Amino acid sequence: MGSEVSFEEAVQKNLPRNYLAQLAHGLFGQTGFRLVQAPTFIPAYIYGLSGSELLVGLARASQALGQALTPVMGATLIEHRPRVLSVALVVGALMRLQVLGIALAGIFLPTSWNLAAICLLLGLFGFFLGIQGVVFNFLRAKTIPREHRGVLAGLRNALAGIAASGVAYLGGRYLIEPNALGNGYAATFLVAFVLTSLGLSMLAFVREPDTPQIRARTGLLARLRDLPELLRSDREFTLYLLARALGSMGRMAMPYYVLFAATRMELSGATLGLLTAAFLLGQTALNLGWGILADRRGFRIVFNGSLLIWIVGVLMLIQATDITSVSLVFVALGTGVGGFMMAAQNLALEFGSLVNLPMRIAVANSVADLATIVGPILGGLLVISVSFLPVFWIAILFKCAAIAMMTLYVPEPRNR
Repeated sequence: MGSEVSFEEAVQKNLPRNYLAQLAHGLFGQTGFRLVQAPTFIPAYIYGLSGSELLVGLARASQALGQALTPVMGATLIEHRPRVLSVALVVGALMRLQVLGIALAGIFLPTSWNLAAICLLLGLFGFFLGIQGVVFNFLRAKTIPREHRGVLAGLRNALAGIAASGVAYLGGRYLIEPNALGNGYAATFLVAFVLTSLGLSMLAFVREPDTPQIRARTGLLARLRDLPELLRSDREFTLYLLARALGSMGRMAMPYYVLFAATRMELSGATLGLLTAAFLLGQTALNLGWGILADRRGFRIVFNGSLLIWIVGVLMLIQATDITSVSLVFVALGTGVGGFMMAAQNLALEFGSLVNLPMRIAVANSVADLATIVGPILGGLLVISVSFLPVFWIAILFKCAAIAMMTLYVPEPRNR
């Protein structure tokens, strides 16, 4: 009991410092990573190199495969450690090296080798991202009390989105359009590497208290054998996993939004930068509002509301015909995607005790990423064999199913 009291006192004492450090980490880190994760630059880059919609889906699926394989590994790395910050810094550095590799491959490798390198490096990026997602979310849960996480997540996303939208527009106009360094996309990813590295340096200022209760160290296989009992012991958590998986399957259409837009207009570097900026601004438009709403009402309502806005954005995209309407579409898409990601990740932190939290985060992330592996590949096959529209409609059905599952079967976990 005394260790738990000391833990809570340390959390409150260091809250201002840790809040600011994680806010700065999000500002720089997310600004850089959004240039890689946005559904614009990477899909357009790979399609420009290959001319294949299926290869676009395979590249994103390779990233999702890496993310799906490693969250449980991330949990076993930290469950027995009183402190996890050092692990977060090492894994974060390895993630950023993959972004640097994508940039350098574009500058120095011929097209065929560059495509292979991008797929491999995206897979490795996902591999380390899967571990980092568990480690960082656990670190955040330890150092930031539940009632402050929503506004922090909203501020991180809002500030990073504003910064990233500006960087994306400038990158499209002044790096991709004139083909800077012989490969404008590679130059843009080089900027992303610098920004994410600055973000990682901010994380070093976090003061982390010792976890009051930790698990005995166990191997990966032993923890995998514990998963069925974890799911059986908490029915609401298991149903949340299903709702999150359904929502994540709705991401199957994301790599194809920009390719569909290219059928309605010429997709120059400046236009691509504008659409990326619109998407990233959309992620900021309501994110602070999402965070305030979550702190007051919980993340369940954010989960459902963001999926509804995402659906509206896709319906608008189907009807859009010019740069103005498509830009508004990407604002709506960014708003929906940003809210969904925030809610889906934070909901996992609110079931059960701190001692089992790494494994809950790991299972939730793996389930979502497994859905993301299948989605883009299925989407690519449908685009090639039929058209873009079936992909969009199937993705909408998955989002509707996720809303229904969350509304009917998953009570707000904060009220438990």
